[in-house]
Amino acid sequence: MTPPMGAGIVGVGIDLIEIDRIERALERHPRFAQRCFTEAEEAYCTSRKYPPQHFAARFAAKEAVGKALGIGMTRWHEVEVVRGRGAPTAILAGRCLRRAGDLGVVEVMLSLTHSRGMAAAVAILRGASPRQ
Repeated sequence: MTPPMGAGIVGVGIDLIEIDRIERALERHPRFAQRCFTEAEEAYCTSRKYPPQHFAARFAAKEAVGKALGIGMTRWHEVEVVRGRGAPTAILAGRCLRRAGDLGVVEVMLSLTHSRGMAAAVAILRGASPRQ
């Protein structure tokens, strides 16, 4: 018998994006940030020394969550990357929240990173622990 994917893991997604791509989008399209990010995300990113790398990491996180959910990402405000006292997590809404409910997701775990030129994110969707 093949073991399950992991104790309670119901989805995994990953995304990688060039920071300069996001920087160009922010420069060329004044409403890009409003269209893709919540007010809280935009406020956080613009408060940082080099906002494009933080926007890019959050963009990658949204894409990773969409992939983990198996529905892709087109409704950008339905995934909000939030920071707490540790690793970031995501708050879901709308279609993303409904899909997470269908999958039995109880937690969205994120890992974000960036280098000089790239930003990446991994999303892990945790469901209730399987019954023993």
